[in-house]
Amino acid sequence: MADTSQNPRRVYRLLPALGEFRILFLDEALTKILPWQRSGRPEDLPEEFTGEWNGDPALRVTEFPSAARDAPVLGRRIADALHEELVSAGRLVPLRTDDPDSGEFFLYAVEAVVDCLDTRRSSKPKKSTGQIKQAVFRPEALRYDVPAFRVPEWSRAVYWNGWAVDRLRELLGDDLEARLVWSEDPGLTPHPDPMGF
Repeated sequence: MADTSQNPRRVYRLLPALGEFRILFLDEALTKILPWQRSGRPEDLPEEFTGEWNGDPALRVTEFPSAARDAPVLGRRIADALHEELVSAGRLVPLRTDDPDSGEFFLYAVEAVVDCLDTRRSSKPKKSTGQIKQAVFRPEALRYDVPAFRVPEWSRAVYWNGWAVDRLRELLGDDLEARLVWSEDPGLTPHPDPMGF
């Protein structure tokens, strides 16, 4: 199990780094996961998802191939390496792509919903989407024992704790972009639009 006692605490949004590789689109998967994100009922979570690759088939595939903030996708090697930590906060649901030769992938359905948002200091959610541009967390309410979590005010977005991001960076290297959302350290500057594209 990872050491989660790191200070200062940090929270990130993850996405694939810009590079010469294919990106996985999850249009159908995001539609299918939404009812579960809203209800939280296990029976609303599909048993499998699908995705479509975008880009030149000759380009390489990464193990964190989707920019969807709602539903992270992990390759088999990453899912295996971090399995114990990942299942502490959610489920790894098989994800079938339109290119079976690209490898085995899982959509990470984050079940941990944590009431830790400082609503007074955070941006107001957008009326049309619920998106919170700048999130500020209450340190005493933040669950740092899980790799990732969602908040009730915007249940679609997945936030990642700093210790899990450090582990993923070790495994993925430059293929991963980590945008700082919030930190206890006032010397660290959050990304101006961490949940944007």
